Amino acid sequence: MIAGTSRGPPRMYGMSDGSSFYITTPVFYVNDVPHIGHAYTEVAADVLARWHRQSGDDTWLLTGTDEHGQKILRTATANGVLPQAWADRLVETAWRPLLTTININNDDFIRTTDERHKAGVQKFLRKLYDDGYVYSGEYEGFYCVGCEEYKQPDDLYYETGDAGLPLCLIHSRPVEVLKETNYFFRLSDFAQRLLDLYESNPDFVQPPAVRNEIIRFVRQGLADLSISRSSFEWGVAIPWDNTHVVYVWFEALLNYITAIGYGDDEQSFERRWPAVHLVGKDIARFHAVIWPAMLMAGGLPVPHRVFGHGWLLVGGEKMSKSKLTGIEPSQITDTFGSDAFRYYFLRAISFGHDGSFSWEDLSARYHAELANGFGNLASRVLAMVTRYFDGRVREPTTYSAADLAVQVMVGEAAVAANAAMGRLAIHEAIATVWTIVDELNGYITVHEPWVLAKREDGHDRLATVLYTVIEGLRALAVLLSPVMPIATQKLWVAIGAESALGALTKQNILSAGEWGQLPPGATVGVLEALFPRIEVEVAE
Repeated sequence: MIAGTSRGPPRMYGMSDGSSFYITTPVFYVNDVPHIGHAYTEVAADVLARWHRQSGDDTWLLTGTDEHGQKILRTATANGVLPQAWADRLVETAWRPLLTTININNDDFIRTTDERHKAGVQKFLRKLYDDGYVYSGEYEGFYCVGCEEYKQPDDLYYETGDAGLPLCLIHSRPVEVLKETNYFFRLSDFAQRLLDLYESNPDFVQPPAVRNEIIRFVRQGLADLSISRSSFEWGVAIPWDNTHVVYVWFEALLNYITAIGYGDDEQSFERRWPAVHLVGKDIARFHAVIWPAMLMAGGLPVPHRVFGHGWLLVGGEKMSKSKLTGIEPSQITDTFGSDAFRYYFLRAISFGHDGSFSWEDLSARYHAELANGFGNLASRVLAMVTRYFDGRVREPTTYSAADLAVQVMVGEAAVAANAAMGRLAIHEAIATVWTIVDELNGYITVHEPWVLAKREDGHDRLATVLYTVIEGLRALAVLLSPVMPIATQKLWVAIGAESALGALTKQNILSAGEWGQLPPGATVGVLEALFPRIEVEVAE
């Protein structure tokens, strides 16, 4: 037993009980290539999925593409191709490659043109029709093709002096007046049940600002929802009337269950459902109002949670290709790398709130926090172990109060980070873990290993100081691996943990803060700069 360890860090009692954790992104519309707003959602879901996998949960991450609807049809026609060919091209050249660009470890990728999806949609819709939740009627209203949605009066605005059609608040484009005989879903029947859901489960819709907006919307009363279109054919056919296709939003929402076996693989469906949905706040109404009502009508459990995160803003406006404010993820990753992309957007922006992107802020954080903070810490520690102890981790002797304070701090930070992840406060979790980086840098400054190495009586103390910082790096590698999987893997190998403890992705993140896991005798290796300084000027 190492002397001085009677007082140590707290054990990390985690949120995991080994149960299912199913998390989804929206299925993204393939009318254009992805921008960093899409990548932001993907990365957030991926970080949560990686965290849960390393917590021992039965984790499943779903993403995919939404390929039906009038907007896709018009875009394809404008480009001189059929809509299926357009979707195929965009998926294979842009949307699947995005996952590689930002290092997403998804378990499934669903396309709404998949046969499994079409079959599940038709089965679900047939049940609703047979149970009396769908009827035929006539509808007239303002329709935004960009949103693929009928708009309510408070979703529209008129430019000053504009005597024409109102404009969509999101796309700033005129809406169309549509009048059709459609099939309707009895959404109005579920207003009180939805309000009861929000009251009984306050975490169902988050963050609070989105939850409050959803409650206000439902309290105003719900109209029945038009769920079919007969003016075009690009969609899933209504099973009892092939002259109509399913409204694209009604169909797309069902991807969350068709992807995990609804209507085909009951065992898989029971294993995975319900889900946690990460969505942009602009589509929270679909997920927190229409979707749970659909599930109630279908006799299925509602999701665990709907989290409507904020927008990425460029020049004060929401990220948008149509407004020429879209930035492709590769424009960032080609210079800074995928780890920096993932870290920046989840650290710099409070998850759930809007956040502004600027190249200057990205570069400043990259150099201050990643290169000088984390990367330099790792390089210094490994260099000192190599120089003073021939690259072998030495056994610590008696821990001082300062050493024990580091142990306690690491344990507490790990527990707090796990709790933050449980609340989906990803930014808070990363900031909490980063306090370990700051603590270790400060500890090195105070205890001056380079001075201890010159003292004849400093050998034992030096061994303890260097073990403290390299064991801190071990904890950091585990805790940051969901966020920065490439850099932490390099660090894990360099500190000798791969050979001593096994694969990084197999480390239980709930135990990351427990001290003394890296065994004395581990051999460190060469570590290239995790985040090399970038001298090139990044263009606006």
